[in-house]
Amino acid sequence: MVAELSDAGGEWIRLPVDSKAPHTLLANALRLRRLIRRREIKLIHARSRAPAWSALLAARLSGIPFVTTYHGIYNASSGLKRFYNSVMARGDAVIANSVWTAAHIAREYKFQPKRLVVIPRGINLDRFDPAKISAERVAALRAKWGAKAGEFVVLLPGRLTRWKGQIVLIDALSRLKHAGALGNLRAVLVGDAQGRRGYEAEIANLIAAYGLEASIVLTGHENDMAAAYLAGDIVVSASTDPEAFGRVAAEAGAMERPVIATNHGGAREIVLPGRSGLLTEPGDAAGLAEGLLKLLNETAQVRAAMGKEARAHVAARFTVERMCADTLALYRDLLGEQA
Repeated sequence: MVAELSDAGGEWIRLPVDSKAPHTLLANALRLRRLIRRREIKLIHARSRAPAWSALLAARLSGIPFVTTYHGIYNASSGLKRFYNSVMARGDAVIANSVWTAAHIAREYKFQPKRLVVIPRGINLDRFDPAKISAERVAALRAKWGAKAGEFVVLLPGRLTRWKGQIVLIDALSRLKHAGALGNLRAVLVGDAQGRRGYEAEIANLIAAYGLEASIVLTGHENDMAAAYLAGDIVVSASTDPEAFGRVAAEAGAMERPVIATNHGGAREIVLPGRSGLLTEPGDAAGLAEGLLKLLNETAQVRAAMGKEARAHVAARFTVERMCADTLALYRDLLGEQA
């Protein structure tokens, strides 16, 4: 995104912030302090743990506000890892990307952040706008997926990693097949394996074991996600671990698609059960099969109405414009400036 940043008038200064080595973190902090002095920087904002440690030290040495955005779960398997993660809660203001994330922060640490603010992640409603997607883009994707006219497409976007729930969806489809309710359903798993060849092979073997080769396709990475959502009829987010926000549910909702998501994490703030989609319990293949069957049996008009409700909800709460305005308002408040 460097070119996009430059086009917008921003400047990108490269530092080795991918390293967790203490001496590198300290060196980065000193580089940042020099930059803060030279450029008269008033505030520093970090969104990832290693650079956040450097930014925290630089901010304290320079006497300027330090802001973090806490947008992940940051699992901790030891006290040392929990301490490492805790930098994301040490800002003068901590932005949680959902109400669920804010509650997670409050539970996770013995100390409480100085100031905890919920600013949900924003969706670009200009990019994710069904009115701006051509029929040709949608048709090209459906053809790529082997979806025939009249086939009902269930889309599960997400990198191929176990907690994203691809296996839960496959299990759910096998239950529908066993019950004779699979009909003309085609499931499309969109996402890159990112080197997880063992898991990718496990998925393929499971599809073959259930005899679902004709009903499930793995597409790999997809750049045109706006058209992909529109090429599907239902979008599934089957994550077995809670999503801190739930970008798939929000993007799919913006594209007027009903969503079936798991009943935890930020998804509960995005999906309105019975109105814009459904919530099922994490890892519950039977519940997911029941949810799929429910939406399959609804009329196209009912599903369209759910999609309209989904977009309206996203437009009211989860836009880029609102995210940016709320973030800038927080900056101004920390700096004692008037709006």
